[in-house]
Amino acid sequence: MTVVAERSQLWAMLALTFTTGMVDAIGFLGLDRVFTGNMTGNVVILGMAVTGAGDLPVAGPLLALAGFLVGAAIGGRALRRAEPGWTRVTTLLFAAVGTIVLALGIATAVVGTEREPVALAVTTALGAAMGLQAATARFLAVKDVTTVVVTSTLTGLAADSRLGLGTGSGSGRRLLAVLGIGVGALAGALLLRAGLGWSLVVVAGIVLATTLIAARFQTGRPARPAARRTRTGA
Repeated sequence: MTVVAERSQLWAMLALTFTTGMVDAIGFLGLDRVFTGNMTGNVVILGMAVTGAGDLPVAGPLLALAGFLVGAAIGGRALRRAEPGWTRVTTLLFAAVGTIVLALGIATAVVGTEREPVALAVTTALGAAMGLQAATARFLAVKDVTTVVVTSTLTGLAADSRLGLGTGSGSGRRLLAVLGIGVGALAGALLLRAGLGWSLVVVAGIVLATTLIAARFQTGRPARPAARRTRTGA
């Protein structure tokens, strides 16, 4: 892999981490306290909801978790025979994520989520999209950037820092991943003021643009060499 391809892959994963923060903020604030990317949060919510504490939701987090697992399984199966690195398969999977989010955004903008069955369907589908994204990102294995969680990234940032007797290697990308998901959550919360549907349309646009740009750097063919001039007789 060339340096340009490696860097473009890293920036693509950071951009997708940013969109995950947006989706989680949109889901938590607009879909009754549900995380569609951070499954750790949903497991914790479900654990507390069992006790009836805080009138926490059960159906939403449970369906998001189920959707995430299905999406991740589909991604794993699709990538089972794929070549290592960024290929046409990974491009198609990330494009599928953007397309799903776009379709959900348009449908939500038209129908709304006031009815609980609609909100739960959107939650499940978003969870599936994020599971598909997470499985594809896991396959690419960009170090310290999973696109959906930052707990392990924070652990590595602290443990490998000079304070933790490490060398501090990789701190830059780890910090960018943490900031990405945090700033993404901020952007998602602000976008939600324009409506849940249009917020998802913006997310989809970023995912699709990121996929197209990254694919160009990963699979772009080098320019053809100029044809040699043939000598003509004197």
